[in-house]
Amino acid sequence: MAELIPHPFGSLIKRMFHELETADSIFDYPSKKFFIGTTDKDYSVKFHGKKSSSPLGPASGPQTQMAQNILLSWLGGSRIMELKTVQVLDELQIPRPCIDMQTVGYNVEWSQELRVEQSLHEYVKGSMLIEILQASGKLKLAKNFRNVLYDMSVGYDLEGIKSDKVCRFIEKMKDASEIVEQYRKQIPEKYAEYRDLDFQTRLSDTLTLSTFHGCPPDEIEKIIDYLFHQHSLNCIIKLNPTLLGKKKVRNLLNEMMDYQDINVPDEAFENDTTWEQAQGFVERLGQTAKSLGLGFGVKFNNTLIVENQRNFFPQTEKVMYLSGTPLHVLGINLVQQFRERFGDRFPISFSAGIDRTNFADTVALGLTPITVCSDLLKVGGYSRSINYFKELNTRMDSLGVSDIESYIVKAYGNAEQALENIVIDHGDESVNAFRESLQESGSQLKFSQLRKTLGTEIADSLLSEVKLLNTRTYVEQASTHARYGFEKNSTPPRKVGSMLELFDCLTCDKCIPVCPNDANFALHIPPGETEVLEFVKDSDKWHIKDRKTLKLEKKYQIGNFADFCNECGNCDIFCPEDGGPFVLKPRFFGNLESFQHFSSHDGFFIEKNNEAEKVYARFDGHEYSLSIKGESVSYSGPDFNIRFSKDDPMNTISGEAKSSVSFENYEIMQMMKTAVTDASSVTYSSFL
Repeated sequence: MAELIPHPFGSLIKRMFHELETADSIFDYPSKKFFIGTTDKDYSVKFHGKKSSSPLGPASGPQTQMAQNILLSWLGGSRIMELKTVQVLDELQIPRPCIDMQTVGYNVEWSQELRVEQSLHEYVKGSMLIEILQASGKLKLAKNFRNVLYDMSVGYDLEGIKSDKVCRFIEKMKDASEIVEQYRKQIPEKYAEYRDLDFQTRLSDTLTLSTFHGCPPDEIEKIIDYLFHQHSLNCIIKLNPTLLGKKKVRNLLNEMMDYQDINVPDEAFENDTTWEQAQGFVERLGQTAKSLGLGFGVKFNNTLIVENQRNFFPQTEKVMYLSGTPLHVLGINLVQQFRERFGDRFPISFSAGIDRTNFADTVALGLTPITVCSDLLKVGGYSRSINYFKELNTRMDSLGVSDIESYIVKAYGNAEQALENIVIDHGDESVNAFRESLQESGSQLKFSQLRKTLGTEIADSLLSEVKLLNTRTYVEQASTHARYGFEKNSTPPRKVGSMLELFDCLTCDKCIPVCPNDANFALHIPPGETEVLEFVKDSDKWHIKDRKTLKLEKKYQIGNFADFCNECGNCDIFCPEDGGPFVLKPRFFGNLESFQHFSSHDGFFIEKNNEAEKVYARFDGHEYSLSIKGESVSYSGPDFNIRFSKDDPMNTISGEAKSSVSFENYEIMQMMKTAVTDASSVTYSSFL
């Protein structure tokens, strides 16, 4: 169906708490993989002057599109949420599939897949889910890990951003009081205690601008100037890796990292902003922001436009957008180029191939936020981010630090050189004490204390100089590291050669966490054998024509919730079998209207009411319906309409049929109904 449908807020709340209490997970994310902070570490950073409990955040992409995405990102330890970019053209036809993570990472999806108004509501719902969960006290969240910031993102040109639709979005993000009150009333009675929470209504006053590839530099400058003056927003400009220039990009990508099969077209460099142009508008916009008392910075970087020479995306797509591992090297080189020119005057947000190893590296450069997308689309999904913090903790412990600024100072051993570079009085006692703390093994460094003894100006100068030196050190390491090269990133996930079917597969569960929307899930149908009867009507009497067995061998099955599936194709990439879980596994619709509207897709809708249990199904494009009221069953298909007693169909069947009637689909519909309506079931359909 390739169309996302937001879920009712009350249903999300009910499932969130029920699943946590009964399955020790939230939206299929096991609690043992949550990252809820630690009492001995302070990961806090400042973003536009506001405190965030962590520099980590999801990039503006599939991990921040819907309410459940935002909560799942938060459970993984993200505390700066770069929300999915919205734009005035919000009814685009996006090619399917649109995400290719077979090796490094490509996509052809470049905007929100919801209407702008829907996106606004999803962002509010996501923030409220987080506040409700925090208030519940069920996660034992560290006290210093509660501050979360939301950063909106808009695109793609000035005309669209000035439209009434986008302007309303921006202003409602700044004051979401009306929407908060709407959803406050939808909190279920069972959880009424949370209706009185003081929910955040000023969701965001910060914005990361995402412009299209080839956007003229004067257009970029006009957009930010408009956002400064008309909306009083703190702004970040997302810039393209083409700023490095044609020669350097191709040297790094095609020669040093040996990605011979990736070609950046000449047009990408000819149409994009040049380094000289970027320097000019950064300087001017920085001065404007300072005069208005607003924050301003840059983000490195956007995806890299490359020729589509693969056979995964539709051939109509002549270009695609590179992300992931090789982009990291390009992005980090751009960070150095920017800092060599501007020093630490402007904060840098970063997004390019972040993973468990280099997250700690980039934290040491003082980048904020550090956002991730591609790595969370791999096996494990959101739960991969807990390893980011494990690696960071290991490094912090080895250095004897417990906060981010102290970590930056000691991470690469550049503090002594930084002191020399900023020409500090060597006789100063506080400076000497600081030098000793750097040299003593196991000594605890507290940069906040140093700021008090040295004074804010000197301490900040030292920190800025360390950031530059750390950047130089890391760029030299990363640019030649084998882990970013073609050889280490050219092997796609393994396929075993078998084809998926409706039931029973390898049940490896890889398809569940790799879906950023949590569309794939475990469908609890117990293994066993079910006799399937086939009836035929002869004159006025029904007879059994055939008997066969429907056998399920796995301890559970895999299902797909259609409302959250945009057919991106990511689960197909990581599934060892062919065919795609989102295509061949049981698909469940959230309402009858969508089941009927998306008639080209097989699937099920289970309707629950006091009068009867109803199941609507589509098999191979043919529609079936099942209604159960007590012992009475009504079952119809494309060429039959029959009735019978549930416990004795053989002797009670009646109705009409053009040919024989197999009960195979009936038995499957029964299984689906039971799996969704059982009291222990945890699916999105279960809580509608």
